[in-house]
Amino acid sequence: MSLAVSDRGALDRLASASDLDLDLQAFDFAELARRHDTPFYLYDLSVVGRRIAALRAVLPDRFRLAYAVKANPNPGLLARMAATGLGGDIASGGELERVLAAGFDPNQIVFTGPGKRDSELAAAVEAGVGLITVESPNELRRLESIAEAAGRRVAILLRRSLDQNAGETTETTRIIGDAGAGKFGMDDDDLRASARLALGSPWLDLHGIHAFGASNVLDAEAIIGHVQRTMAFGRELALELGFPLRVVDAGGGLGIPYADDEAPLDLARLAVGLADAAERWSSDPLTVQTEVLVEPGRFLVGPAGVYVTRVVDTKRVRGRAIAIVDGGINHLLRPVLVGQPQRICRLGPGAGRGHRSPAHDPEPVTIAGPLCTGLDILARDLPIGMPAVGELLAVLDAGAYGYTESMPFFLSRPLPAEVIAER
Repeated sequence: MSLAVSDRGALDRLASASDLDLDLQAFDFAELARRHDTPFYLYDLSVVGRRIAALRAVLPDRFRLAYAVKANPNPGLLARMAATGLGGDIASGGELERVLAAGFDPNQIVFTGPGKRDSELAAAVEAGVGLITVESPNELRRLESIAEAAGRRVAILLRRSLDQNAGETTETTRIIGDAGAGKFGMDDDDLRASARLALGSPWLDLHGIHAFGASNVLDAEAIIGHVQRTMAFGRELALELGFPLRVVDAGGGLGIPYADDEAPLDLARLAVGLADAAERWSSDPLTVQTEVLVEPGRFLVGPAGVYVTRVVDTKRVRGRAIAIVDGGINHLLRPVLVGQPQRICRLGPGAGRGHRSPAHDPEPVTIAGPLCTGLDILARDLPIGMPAVGELLAVLDAGAYGYTESMPFFLSRPLPAEVIAER
């Protein structure tokens, strides 16, 4: 799929295309529930493929994609990512094993994240991972020793610590991002010192820098600005120390709307802004050959997934309507973790072909899971009317940070099936 950046009309159509989201009408949820029981996750690979194509269409040629495995490490999804030629952004030895098993090209894998154990670094070196992002001066020295012992020269990026990033939060804890805590990356003084050490080492090959901006960003201008600032810092470092800037890793953060009143990321504006920036970089000898790495996760798989759960009980307590379902935060923790509800649809008693029950009764209903904790609430006062016992509900946009970010062993309840579909 290819689009000229100047074709604003085509980009506008792409940015608003409904087929970038999962179509509930395309699935017989009643049959899926009979086959797999409830609760279960459904991931539509067709949506994933279209979102990959859409993103590729708006990025300039010098941009390369690496799927952020942390968003959803399901083997079926990983196999599709590998088949489409995406790289992989991993953050653990376990994720390394998964992407290699799924068929990712080791040279297209980047290993990022704090707290890498020596065994994980050694496994990455042995596998021939394309880039290892170094988070601290100490990690750099450990990696150098591991590379020397293996007799291999290792390509690296140095991660810059940012204190202005905005991520998903609760009232007290930042979920994705740093909030100035210093967990991720190095300050500029340490980064420069590490760059000098790397440039003087026969076992380390400095390719460039990494900087993660923010999580779930829906503002195209913010993404464009972050990429430009990251490139500018990399250029400054390369000029100061005299090395070729081969890679700038701008991280992920491309967002999706979780509420009806949120607008999706404007892909058309993103295309124009990044194309303008790439044109300027192409006229600069220091950046003319620089590749930009982008690591989307949520954007590619979030809207491709739903979490389906069945109503097992209904009641009214002190005048409030309560529906108890058979799945909760043991499988889908994110709404409670970040304090942001996700949209929930009634699929109707029959749930044939994704039928949505008409909400003639707008009574607000609290959707509560089966766990023995008051935290186990999927939605409060949702205006959908009281569902019937046995009815199926679908939590939308559950393809990213769903099952993989949850607490499945609490109360020893059954694990949900993960169903892969393609239309």
